[in-house]
Amino acid sequence: METKRILICIFIMALVTYVPRVVPLTVFRKQIKSRYIRSFLDYTPYAVLGAMTFPDVFTSTGSLVSALVGTAVALVLSYFRRGLVTVACAAIAAVYVTEVFFL
Repeated sequence: METKRILICIFIMALVTYVPRVVPLTVFRKQIKSRYIRSFLDYTPYAVLGAMTFPDVFTSTGSLVSALVGTAVALVLSYFRRGLVTVACAAIAAVYVTEVFFL
């Protein structure tokens, strides 16, 4: 009985994952011509990713202060259009230095 329940759960999870990927392909067969809708769809993944990950930034370290320092460094470097690896490494280094030397 337990195996049957596990397989049903796996099937339901696969279906829930698959449906949101297939529905847009079946609904939007023609190319979207509205500039507003296209720009909305272009920026939505970035907005969703930011909304999901940004709150975790403040709980990922042992201290809110080091998280704020890392976030500030990342924001400043990204404002000046530095590369992703540079921004990530500098933010990690800022958090490390803050945790080791100031906290």
